[in-house]
Amino acid sequence: MDFVKIWEQVQPIIIQYSLRVIGAIVVWVVGRWVISLIVRLLRRALMAREVDPTLQKYLGSIVSVGLNVLLAIAILAQFGIETTSFAALIAAAGLAIGTAWGGLLANFAAGAFLLVLRPFRVGDVIGAAGTVGVVEEIGLFATTLMTPDGIRTFIGNNKLFGDNIQNYTDTPYRRMERTMQLANGVDVDDAIERLGKAVAAIPGVLAQPAPLIGVSDYTLSGPVLSIRPYCKPADALAVQASINEVVRRVSKEAGYPAPEVAYVVRQA
Repeated sequence: MDFVKIWEQVQPIIIQYSLRVIGAIVVWVVGRWVISLIVRLLRRALMAREVDPTLQKYLGSIVSVGLNVLLAIAILAQFGIETTSFAALIAAAGLAIGTAWGGLLANFAAGAFLLVLRPFRVGDVIGAAGTVGVVEEIGLFATTLMTPDGIRTFIGNNKLFGDNIQNYTDTPYRRMERTMQLANGVDVDDAIERLGKAVAAIPGVLAQPAPLIGVSDYTLSGPVLSIRPYCKPADALAVQASINEVVRRVSKEAGYPAPEVAYVVRQA
């Protein structure tokens, strides 16, 4: 067996693939360094623009994954693999995954829109998808709310983004509202004066805008007063409870009679 001839035949192949392996290693090292540099520069730029930290991680992860896929294709090209076929394979796999995980991808896309449009932030009190609570986390696939009764609720971003969102803490103050039914014969001006003083003394009620108290309706039982004080969003629940207590206390101190409807029965 002529080893010299075998070596002469094998040597070009070994050299060729050795060069490809070395080239692939060089492409990998340089590519990883470039990707790290790009992601780092991107995050610095986002930090300089004071972009939300969650959005920084979100965009950084997307860019990193995309560049690593391109790097893998470039390395395969070093070994003579047709990148067009590989790209078609990735596209087919992406289509299959998208069909199977349509719900997850929809939540992912909705999460991206929530992070970009920012209808609410972590710490805000919102109402959406039939739930009211404090936003604890805006995740890639779901948003976490803590309800007033201490239940941690996870809502899919797609459902959340597709629903009406009420942000209770986006404004500097909120207007609370309560009605008080008076009996016929009660002095309305006296009731308004008493309620005005009592409501203004509630902790958390703002002096400006001033509380609004007035007659909003008339019923068979008597006039109906509307009590509308303003407060900071964080004090809303406490102020609402205090208004109920004020209505009870003012009625008792003033000796207002309980509202009732008088029925007249006529005999033919």
